[in-house]
Amino acid sequence: MSSDAITSDIVIAQTYLPHNGKDAAIAFYRDVLGFEVQQEVGYNDLYWITVAPPAQPEIGIVLTPPAVDPGVTDEERRTVTEMMAKGTYAAINLATKDLDATFARIQAADADVVQEPMDQPYGVRDCAFRDPAGNTIRIKQA
Repeated sequence: MSSDAITSDIVIAQTYLPHNGKDAAIAFYRDVLGFEVQQEVGYNDLYWITVAPPAQPEIGIVLTPPAVDPGVTDEERRTVTEMMAKGTYAAINLATKDLDATFARIQAADADVVQEPMDQPYGVRDCAFRDPAGNTIRIKQA
């Protein structure tokens, strides 16, 4: 790659995390994290829910039913389900201006705490939770 600066108008529009329960997902992302529910699309018993932080409504997190792609085998579906249960399938990193207050608020909502706020050797202070589907939600001090 050349040293000339490359400019791009590409931005993040959406990212995807699996969920295994519409009501629990909405309760966590809306009521615990404070995100806005932008869209809810249902098909049979499956739901795609788009949430976003109020300060970044243009960046949606789409909570999707896991492994619904028709190309996914039953064995792959089982693997995804097992990884979600262990909390090793999906993750997202977020940031906040007041990590300690954010941690206290989320912990008070009985969220599954993975790591209390701490200074990491790679230069950030962060904490971590799991959402109801087992996804790791890591939050760093902005």
